[in-house]
Amino acid sequence: MKEIILQTKITEFAADELPEDFRKLADTALRAAKTAYDRYSHFQVGAAVLLANGDVICGSNQENAAYPSGLCAERVALFYAGAKYPDTPVCALAIAAISDGRQVKNITPCGACRQVLLEVENRYNHPVKVLLCNADCILQIENAKSLLPLCFDGGELPGASHS
Repeated sequence: MKEIILQTKITEFAADELPEDFRKLADTALRAAKTAYDRYSHFQVGAAVLLANGDVICGSNQENAAYPSGLCAERVALFYAGAKYPDTPVCALAIAAISDGRQVKNITPCGACRQVLLEVENRYNHPVKVLLCNADCILQIENAKSLLPLCFDGGELPGASHS
């Protein structure tokens, strides 16, 4: 038997401790949450993607009565960024959420969004910093792979190649 220990480095910041560009990104994610179509969950999520060219792309969750047809804020923002700027790497993603009119104390991306983040990192061969913008603090994760350490990255698929 062999034991494997996985570790993830998470840095906790107060909002005023964040670098200026990340503080603006966190604020943008919170503003984006207010644009969510949250008719069923009443849980508004916003995401803001910082691209290597300095542009910021926003997204918010978009729900549907046929639940699988909706889409999380993170994927809305990441897919739009990939469509609008297909050759520009993603540097960071900030996520914020509002419930009952208040910013939530703990927001994390779902498994599907973690998988998409991993694909974005692989696509551009560039780490994506993830900012979890909670009510009391902001948590920074160094890359998407840290959120999904035992990941499926497609490397075993026929014809797949990774840098």
